[in-house]
Parts: sequence; structure tokens; C-alpha cells
Amino acid sequence: MGKTPAAWSIRSGLEQTVPQELADIVAWFENEPDARERFRWALRDSLDELLDGQRTGRWAYQHLSKTEKTYLGTAVEVNLTKEFEFANGHDLDWRVADRDVDCKFSKDLGGWEIPMEMYRCADHEGRQGKADHPALLTWINDDTSTWAAGLVKITDERLRWRTDKNTGDVGRAYNRDNKRRLADASARDVYWLWGGLQIDLPRNLLLHMDPAARDRIFSFPRSGQARVDQLFREVRDSIVSRQMVLTVAQQDDAPKRARDARLNLCDEGLLVLGHQESHPHIAKALQLPVPVKGEWIATRVVPVEATDSRPFFSVAEQRWARAHADEPVVPAPKLPQRLDVFWT
Repeated sequence: MGKTPAAWSIRSGLEQTVPQELADIVAWFENEPDARERFRWALRDSLDELLDGQRTGRWAYQHLSKTEKTYLGTAVEVNLTKEFEFANGHDLDWRVADRDVDCKFSKDLGGWEIPMEMYRCADHEGRQGKADHPALLTWINDDTSTWAAGLVKITDERLRWRTDKNTGDVGRAYNRDNKRRLADASARDVYWLWGGLQIDLPRNLLLHMDPAARDRIFSFPRSGQARVDQLFREVRDSIVSRQMVLTVAQQDDAPKRARDARLNLCDEGLLVLGHQESHPHIAKALQLPVPVKGEWIATRVVPVEATDSRPFFSVAEQRWARAHADEPVVPAPKLPQRLDVFWT
């Protein structure tokens, strides 16, 4: 991702005053149930759709072609529209709080490109907007698992101008599409939703894992199931998403790949827990993140005595706990639909 101008650096936990010109739209997002959580997942889904891991095996933004990177902004707009059921605007993308709003995405902070129809300008007669409209600015960085969403009212003055080196004349800084970027000085006019920089873009585990582990996962070019088995060997005690299983397998039916991995890895002492039957209870009992539908978590277990203080679950009167690294491998138990005993 590109270098961010200092003016556009965003901090977390910003204390901001809501601009009166944006108050109704800010209130709409603040009052919408689970808006922040839904927003960040819509951003995650937008990038994952373009990566198309099930078909391509790609897991990083850098794998996209130039054309695909250009389409990411459209994917973001489409997914946010579906998630929040925004109505079409009269002249722009959306109608929010009874006002037209345009959705803008840039991979670089400060890189949003603003078309003429978003603002009033005497030099744009016939092409200018009917008003100075608000824009929703969106940005993600998968490398750092960060994202941001801000609101700003677009005006002619808030957009970039350039000075002619020869004549000294000042004019509007259009690109080839007759769009202009926000001026760096306009960074202070953006109201960042949810307090500024967000540090919890749903994590791209394949991107952030140890490269050697990732290489081991993809070292089975002819077998998607072997890659999924290795995924659960490498990723212990952390949630694995359906998207990740599909990307690694490059095959249909992620649940079947996970179920088969459960059978294949049993002799290695590994449990692959899902969201059904006793599995969520076991995850909770072992103090692991609890999978929901479309998620799994793998952990190695060993039988323990009643004197062992580790969290455990019990099958056929035998206690099982998460294994220490130096403990020998013991085949994992077959899990019943319901547990005999478990402790949290």
C-alpha cells in the first residue's frame, strides 16, 4: 500500500466534535444496530471476494491485478449497500438520513477521488452537483489489519488545487477523469466514525502466519485435502474460517474438508472442533475461542488425571486437556454428541 501523507495519518480513540453539517448521517450510523461490526465484515468480504481464494488460491491484496484492485471500491460499495440496505440516492450512490451520500474507497489514505457531480462549482456549469454532498470515505490495510470510515462534506475549496509552475496561476487539480482528490488540509474536516483508526479488520490468517508454515500448507500441489490437513496442523488454538479452508483446498464444500481433516488428524492427537453437537462446549471447556457456523478450531489434547489443574472435558470417564508441547502424542478421543462432564 502507498505512503500516507502526514496530514492523513489517523489515530485510534479520537475525540471529535460532530460537524453540524454531518450530524444527521453520523447519528444514523450511531443508531444502526451493530453498525461497526457489520461495516468491518463488509470490508473483509469485499477483499475476499476479489481474492476469490477458492478458485485462485490467492490470499493477499498484492496478488490482485491492477484491474481487480480498481474494482475493490465497487465491491466495497456493493457489499455495504447489501449489508445496510441503503436506498439509491437521487443523484449519488445512497440515500442516508434522507440525504444523498457517495461511497468512496481508496487503498491509500487521502487518495479518494471526487467527481464533479458531488459539489457545486461555478466553472462546472451543467456538470456540477445540485449541492455540496457528503461522502463516506472508506479505507482498509490488510497488511496491518486496520480500517477506517469517515464522513466529509465535499466542497470546491476542500479539494486539491495546483499552481502552474510557469505562470503562477492557481487552478483546480483534475485527473484524467475530471476528478479531484481531497486537499491535505481537508483531513481536519473529516469526521471519523467510531473514533478514528480501527485495528480489528477481521484477520487474514494466511497473510499473517509464519511464511514457513504457509509454505508447508501449500506444499501439496495435487491434494486440497492434504493442504487442509496441514492447515489444521499449523494453526492451533485459533479460529479458522470457511474462507480460509476454501482458499487452501481450492475445492467446494469446506465443511467436508474440515470433517475429513478431523478423521485424518485424530491419530496425531488433534481435535478439529466446529459449531455443532458437543464441539462448542468442548472449546469452551478448554478455554478456546468458540467456533460459530463456518468456523473451526484445532487443538491437540492428552488424557489427564483428576489431579491435573488444566481445564478439561470428559469422555467415557476419561479427562482430556490441551497438550503441552513436550507431552507425547496420544490419539484424540471420538467425540460424542453430548459431553459427560466439562469444566470452564
